[in-house]
Amino acid sequence: MANKLKETIGEDKVVMIPVNTATVADIEKYDKIIFGMSTVGKDTWDSTYSNNDWAKFLPEIGKTKYDGKTVAIFGLGDHVTYAATFVDHIAVLARELMKNGAVLTGQVSTDGYEFDESEAVVNGQFLGLPIDEDFEPELTDERIAKWVKQISSEFGF
Repeated sequence: MANKLKETIGEDKVVMIPVNTATVADIEKYDKIIFGMSTVGKDTWDSTYSNNDWAKFLPEIGKTKYDGKTVAIFGLGDHVTYAATFVDHIAVLARELMKNGAVLTGQVSTDGYEFDESEAVVNGQFLGLPIDEDFEPELTDERIAKWVKQISSEFGF
């Protein structure tokens, strides 16, 4: 999904850093950051012994001040199997980023999404872009294009 987003934004405008090799220094180099993640489930985030790359990297997020940084998040989720916790991980990351001064952009209306509950919804909007490749792959390209257009002015694409 990150590659698809990179293609939509423009190959020459994106530097991708895999979370399994990312460091605080990588984050500090940039003023505009898009974080992307796959479905992991809140239980994975809360697990002390998780092997998930994001669960390992999340503590690093808190070591960086995001004052003056513009941040957006996209996350893959499964609205059928995990309807009660749909893209909760977006909220976990968003809260940590905002706690450290990030300006979060790229909120997405819940219109057109089917799910029961999500911690990622605040005031009728997701805190980032949810993508469901398992059950709605036909909507992915349109959702990405619309989101990139939405965040383009803040990111200078």
